[in-house]
Amino acid sequence: MTEEQMMTFEAKEFEIVGVKESETDVLSDKTISFWGTVWRTFIRNKLAILGLIILIIVILMAIIIPEVWRFSYSQQTGAYNQSPTGEYLFGTDNLGRDIFVRAWVGARVSLLIGLSAAVIDVIIGVVWGSVAGVIGGKLDNIMMRIADILTAVPYLLVVILLLVVMEQGVLPMIVALSITGWVRMARIVRGEVMSIKNQEYVLAARTLGADTKHLIFKHLIPNSLGSIIVTMTLTIPAAIFTESFLSYIGLGVTPPMASWGTMASEGNEAILTAPWRLFFPALLISITIFAFNAVGDGLRDALDPKLRK
Repeated sequence: MTEEQMMTFEAKEFEIVGVKESETDVLSDKTISFWGTVWRTFIRNKLAILGLIILIIVILMAIIIPEVWRFSYSQQTGAYNQSPTGEYLFGTDNLGRDIFVRAWVGARVSLLIGLSAAVIDVIIGVVWGSVAGVIGGKLDNIMMRIADILTAVPYLLVVILLLVVMEQGVLPMIVALSITGWVRMARIVRGEVMSIKNQEYVLAARTLGADTKHLIFKHLIPNSLGSIIVTMTLTIPAAIFTESFLSYIGLGVTPPMASWGTMASEGNEAILTAPWRLFFPALLISITIFAFNAVGDGLRDALDPKLRK
């Protein structure tokens, strides 16, 4: 076949094999970011989504119900130890107070204490662990030995002693829970930082003159965010349970303010005559802790590349 004959072939007689350039552009637009992949993995976890829905419902109820309900949390209705009815959805206590509105006021207190303690733990633990991991050497040794000393003392013993010394209330409870609660976060962040700080991009930033503060807040903490989020999510239910336990033994918020722990303690006295007084706050504690743990497990699976499918 001559060259002139080859030139006479039309383009339509040829078939393009492979991917067209226009299709390549379309495929490139579908690139999913890291957090997009995490979200897609998370929403495939049905238990985690159930936990997230429960948390949203609990938080919305805690915000809305005390503001719109016909009774206030301290109002005495005159119906003493009334079983659950259409008017009193969760019944009433021995003082005639509506347990339904008190349960959602208690949700406010318990969630506030749990979230505040977790946030403080994150702030202290992240700073402490990242500084110890980046600088290393003697400073790392000293900082971790301080953490070991705090870990050696039983957590609940420290909290109880502090609450006995301080006045009872929401703020003392948050302070007491935060005194040693940050140690676990510090250890996790330190381990993450020590594994990341020798990566090429961190060494390049250090070579270009980046100081320790820049390395911590621009490189190390953002790349440890997955572990930080999971640990924080699992810290919140632990703080809520601890607050409920301490309130149950009489070291929580002062009456007439309600929390789930104080309501359970009051309901325990009438477990045979008015079991609903214990049942509903205990149920809310269990459901909320389950929801936080389910969300935390879902985030752990989504953020861990070894567990993502």
